[in-house]
Amino acid sequence: MSSCVKMTSESAWRHYNICMAELHPYALFAGSFDPPTLGHYDLIKRGVELFGSLRVVVADNSSKDGLFSIEERLELLHHDLSALPVVIDSCSGLLVEYAKQHQVKVLLRGVRTVTDFEYEYPMALTNRQLDSGIETVFVMPNESFSYVSSRLIQEVYTNGGSLPQFLSTHVHQQLIGKR
Repeated sequence: MSSCVKMTSESAWRHYNICMAELHPYALFAGSFDPPTLGHYDLIKRGVELFGSLRVVVADNSSKDGLFSIEERLELLHHDLSALPVVIDSCSGLLVEYAKQHQVKVLLRGVRTVTDFEYEYPMALTNRQLDSGIETVFVMPNESFSYVSSRLIQEVYTNGGSLPQFLSTHVHQQLIGKR
């Protein structure tokens, strides 16, 4: 019985996402991307499949010390995503305001764990309060990336370790060059 419920639930979410893609053929995926991981790229590719094109936005969170500057992160994304129909940009301030300025109605968010959902859900509701025309679509990553985060990658690399299996070759080389 539980597999039927799961199947129905997955089918419902897939149907919801397809309907959202038809209504809003352009979405925004924002993150710190410090560094961009293959988990990010997986979500970006899946976002392109759902929406046809995607606006990938490096959020300037000055409260976080980063490994890469905003300009370096933009370069990494441009290098690795050049074959995809994406627009790469950066923003500071409220993402909802950026979305409004660029006429984007859908925010794509990756949710790896329940903890991610507990953070993202109130954020989605807050964004809707700020702009009732904004929808948030949650996408789960490929299970091989379900525990990978930029913060984890930063910690490993700053302590002399290496996780090239979770990064593009270009990003890995740039991280090694930061040592």
